[in-house]
Amino acid sequence: MSQTMPAAKPITSSKGLTVLRSVFLAFVIAAVILPLFYLVTLTFTPQSEILSGRLIPASLTLDNWPAYWERIPMLTFARNSVLAAVMGTVLSLLIATPVAYAIVRHRTGGGVLPTYVLSAFIAPPVVAIIPMFFLLRYIGLLNNAAGLGLIYGLVNVSVAAWLLFSFIERIPVEIEEAAVLDGAGVLRTIWHVVLPLLAPGLAATAIILLILNYNEFLFAVTMSQSVDSQTLPVAISLFQGDRGVQFGQMAAASMTAMIPVYVMALIMQKWLVGGLTSGGVK
Repeated sequence: MSQTMPAAKPITSSKGLTVLRSVFLAFVIAAVILPLFYLVTLTFTPQSEILSGRLIPASLTLDNWPAYWERIPMLTFARNSVLAAVMGTVLSLLIATPVAYAIVRHRTGGGVLPTYVLSAFIAPPVVAIIPMFFLLRYIGLLNNAAGLGLIYGLVNVSVAAWLLFSFIERIPVEIEEAAVLDGAGVLRTIWHVVLPLLAPGLAATAIILLILNYNEFLFAVTMSQSVDSQTLPVAISLFQGDRGVQFGQMAAASMTAMIPVYVMALIMQKWLVGGLTSGGVK
């Protein structure tokens, strides 16, 4: 009696997809980690070694850290960046939340208004430099962190509203209708029903706005001419002088400027991931 050989198992493409995903993930991690690693290396590299073009320095030094700290008032710049970023984020959310709610729930503007809302963010920011400059000078907020916060709050309303669209769409309309049947008005429904359910989306949007405001350079360098009002991106640009660029000191300042962003991301990671996933899944 002849024995039949077991049929060979077909080779599926699952292993191949797993390998491709692993390779792609490794590439993405390397693309994120390597520039950061090189930035850290620059902070301990002498200026002569940096100008020689060597990727791996022959010698290391700690001189860049105290040198940059003595050159610029880092704490003042950090304070201005945080104040302007927080004020701009709060103002953007205060304006964008009712705008997004009116567009999503009441179809305000039909299908045209959402497009116009996003188009305001796509426009080059340099277009608004001159009118914003004269606006701040007229109201007395030029060279002031509050003035930058006002600009950031107005400029990022469109992106905040666009991010909140999907979060509001995910909230069941039946919950709001039940609140109305119980006698709640529009404002009470929004305050006691919509906003608590919208909290993860507000947190995720707030983090994105904070990062955008914190890293902004064009408005900061134009509206802040005094040292007492300048922000960290402007401070980092000060290491470029007429005789060259102090790359090591600039890298050390950049590393210090990154600390608040990473701390904020670690603290708010739970709300950021939860908010983004709840807004992206219907």
